[in-house]
Amino acid sequence: MMQKAEQDNLFLNWINGYKNLIFKFVRAYAFELEDQDDLFQEICIQLWRSIPGYRGESAVSTWIYRVTLNTSVAWTRKEKKYREGKAPLLEAHTIQKASDQDDRLDWLYKQVIEMDKIDRALTLLLLDGFSYKEMSSMLGISESNVGVKISRIKKKLIEKSKEIISDEV
Repeated sequence: MMQKAEQDNLFLNWINGYKNLIFKFVRAYAFELEDQDDLFQEICIQLWRSIPGYRGESAVSTWIYRVTLNTSVAWTRKEKKYREGKAPLLEAHTIQKASDQDDRLDWLYKQVIEMDKIDRALTLLLLDGFSYKEMSSMLGISESNVGVKISRIKKKLIEKSKEIISDEV
């Protein structure tokens, strides 16, 4: 059984070492700052709870991805139920963009937000440089399915970016 001090240390190391990875998921699954804070907190809670179950059979990054992805998907489902009755209020609220953000990154996140949960996860994993084999393991789909889905995602993103360029010209 793991001592509390060991769990505290491991948790802090995971959060400090993988906060950028976690924030990518937070931004892709939660769109308002308050929601991003809530989702980040929920991911931290789930990571804390998952530490005793981590046996080192996979890389720490793989473990954190799984916990983060599963928490994000579950949180999204829960939030969707909560927000269904508040849709008109949310439509009136606009998300403020930080002035130092890159417009291209904003565009990419908007595209990611519109994807279904598997494509969204694959895109984030691809952006972080995971192999098809690692993605397959994390998401429970075959490597060939990962390749096909990524190819389709890239094709859609290229088509959408061409639409924007032609609209600007």
